[in-house]
Amino acid sequence: MLVAVARHGSVTAAAHALNYAQPSVSHHLARLEAETGTKLVQRAGRGIRLTDAGRLLAERAAEVIGRLDAAENELAVYSGLRTGRLRLAAFPSALGTIVPTAASMLHGQHPSVDLRLTEAEPPDALRMLRAGYVDVALIFRHEPEGDADLAAAGDNSDVREQVLLTEPVELVVASVPPPRGDPLFAPAVTEVWPADLARLASQRWIAGCDRCREHLLRQCAAAGFTPRIAFTTDDFVAVQALVAAGLGVALLPALALRAARNPGVRTVRLRGTRRSVVAVRYGEPPDPPSTALLLDVLRACAGEAPAPQPVP
Repeated sequence: MLVAVARHGSVTAAAHALNYAQPSVSHHLARLEAETGTKLVQRAGRGIRLTDAGRLLAERAAEVIGRLDAAENELAVYSGLRTGRLRLAAFPSALGTIVPTAASMLHGQHPSVDLRLTEAEPPDALRMLRAGYVDVALIFRHEPEGDADLAAAGDNSDVREQVLLTEPVELVVASVPPPRGDPLFAPAVTEVWPADLARLASQRWIAGCDRCREHLLRQCAAAGFTPRIAFTTDDFVAVQALVAAGLGVALLPALALRAARNPGVRTVRLRGTRRSVVAVRYGEPPDPPSTALLLDVLRACAGEAPAPQPVP
């Protein structure tokens, strides 16, 4: 009931969601406060809000409920009571490449497995995993510097990681060179070092999601300048369209370019930096049978993502 109040914002809404009478919810909250010896809710105008202690307990309670639900499903699979249910959270470029191929392979080999997909950026995917809302979280991590928020979220003994692939990061520029004819944009150039980005200090930049933006800022800082970010979007199709229109340059990982490739852009590999795609699971080994099946097909498909397709 505390989780429902936290999720829906009021006792009335929580009672409606749980199909309980409002006095019953209030009574159980009072019992919970008496049991914990801590004030969990307080009046705020005509309604109530959770105290700091209430929010803390509600977060932990959501994790407990999620883990119980996951345990019930896993036990049912082991016992053969129902077909396996699998829940995978993944970031957009993986959902546009690796995941559909893996899902198709899994369905072909084991049609009774019910795979459910959720789009989520890495920090959210890890929180969903820990709360028991998904069985596998597909995340990415920039190397060699890593991502601080993901290290903090994943640095626990109760989660296990497996690197599925390591991909290059590409500098994305318009196919038509800019008027000033910077040799860095020459078609013959296929690789550059991060230090070469200093020659693009006067260019406008297009930034992606929070982690991609932080990676861009770190790379440009290492080259000795702060990028002039003109546009921000986590849509890799939009990023390429902006670049093709001559509105800036960008950094994109290879998977984003495999998912959809705009014919109006050219890419140059940025040496010395890469992005790892990692499958994360919760709990001690071994994995439940259905989770192990999913990991098998993800590994098989990691190096076989679809070739780039032109963006219409």
